[in-house]
Amino acid sequence: MNTTKRQSFIKSPVGKKILTGITGLGLVIFVIEHMSGNLILMLEGSDAYNAYAHFLEGLGPILYLLELGLLAFFVFHIVLGINIWLGKRRARTHRYVKYRSAGKPSMQSPSSRSMIITGGILLVFLVIHLVSFKFGPGGPLHADPAYVTTVKGEVMRDLSKLVLEKFHHPAYAFGYPIVMLLLGVHLRHGIWSAFQSLGATNPRLTPGLYALGGLLALLIALGFLVLPLWIYFGGAA
Repeated sequence: MNTTKRQSFIKSPVGKKILTGITGLGLVIFVIEHMSGNLILMLEGSDAYNAYAHFLEGLGPILYLLELGLLAFFVFHIVLGINIWLGKRRARTHRYVKYRSAGKPSMQSPSSRSMIITGGILLVFLVIHLVSFKFGPGGPLHADPAYVTTVKGEVMRDLSKLVLEKFHHPAYAFGYPIVMLLLGVHLRHGIWSAFQSLGATNPRLTPGLYALGGLLALLIALGFLVLPLWIYFGGAA
């Protein structure tokens, strides 16, 4: 595909939908991996969680490349999502008087109509989350001996201490689950839309894929919100 054709594809409605689907599914994979890492703290304890985080940090250049790739996915997904939303607004001649699920075959729902809102909230949350945890005490830009521990003779960042401290505060303990519920709402339509954009349009597959998207979104939301509530209500010291 030459440069002109590539640019035409990216600018076309179909191209935007496909690229949004690809980046969306890539981000879903990251979200699942991140959720699994969080659950290590609850299921296996602080040492296992710190060792897991230390392993990721030890990847060095590989981790930086993965993070750059992830950042690119985020940027593409956000820009394309906003572009698609603006395109729909320009094409709409009047606002809906009453919102309701359109049902089959469009699968429009409150989840699909609120994508730009939930996406915006998630973007703000992501910035706060990175500042609080990745770049918080003991992080790469904020060395702090109070957040250093030793696991099996190896010195590493005590990330679990930071997580426990944060989630003992009501604002984090309850604000985080609320945002994770919004993540579930966003994924409820996003996963299905990604499948559809990538060609899963067979009427026989539609009900199953739509249900699968909803179930996966629910499990991801629950997987994230259980940790802060568990910590706040005394599941961890």
